[in-house]
Amino acid sequence: MIEFRSVSKQFPDGTLAVDDFSLTLPSRQTTVLVGSSGSGKTTLLRMINRMVDPSSGTIEIDGADIAQLEPVPLRRGIGYVMQDSGLLPHRTVIDNVATVPLLRGVPRKKARAEALTLLDTVGLDQTLADRYPSQLSGGQQQRVGVARGLAVNPNILLMDEPFGAVDPIVRAELQQELIRLQSELGKTVVFVTHDIEEAFLLGDQVVILRDGGRIAQVGAPAEILANPADDFVASFVGADRGKRALHLERRGDSDLLLDSEGRLAGVLVEPRQTAHSPDPQAPR
Repeated sequence: MIEFRSVSKQFPDGTLAVDDFSLTLPSRQTTVLVGSSGSGKTTLLRMINRMVDPSSGTIEIDGADIAQLEPVPLRRGIGYVMQDSGLLPHRTVIDNVATVPLLRGVPRKKARAEALTLLDTVGLDQTLADRYPSQLSGGQQQRVGVARGLAVNPNILLMDEPFGAVDPIVRAELQQELIRLQSELGKTVVFVTHDIEEAFLLGDQVVILRDGGRIAQVGAPAEILANPADDFVASFVGADRGKRALHLERRGDSDLLLDSEGRLAGVLVEPRQTAHSPDPQAPR
């Protein structure tokens, strides 16, 4: 479990990126931080693995104040996937995936064998293992990025707009792949996006942010759609815009996210209850 307690972040240029943010991110579920540019969502995510340190307040993982933990070991125990995949261009796919396990002392043969297995996990053919990132499509690169994020079997997976740089069709495929992975692996996922439809599709808990990391509303997608907290939230989720107005409709055993013309925007999933045992060496 990740807990923010009165966290603020002011950068040296005077920008107040996050102002008094408090929230609990439940274990083994996906929390989506959604907001426009300047809402502090990426700063909040990067504070979890101490790529950014708060100016005040505390962040705890399973009750431990991360300010008391060494940054490098902390980061190596947390998966991190970014928008442009961040792959090392001079290394092959298999070596990119094995990077962090090797840094943690895993024998090379074992790290590469586990990297091959992870390619299967994220839906990539093992024949791609010896290719370089420039030889892959954008969607394939993002899948490799997800595999690398999972390489140390982290309990926490941070995802910073990971699907923002690919075309809409590939993005939809990657979203469904993440839903599948989460149902199987049960990680504590923190996902950043500016796209409310993506937030509602992926999130068990959705956090809508105003400027400065101020919470406008937090809750399950169905709760936010049914009861927007104020005009700002209603506008952000499209509840006040005719054609783009989103609503839920129950069909069979599924809750569908539809626009006002009945077009499918996504399928909402119930919060996942998993029986996976945590890795004792990794924070949850």
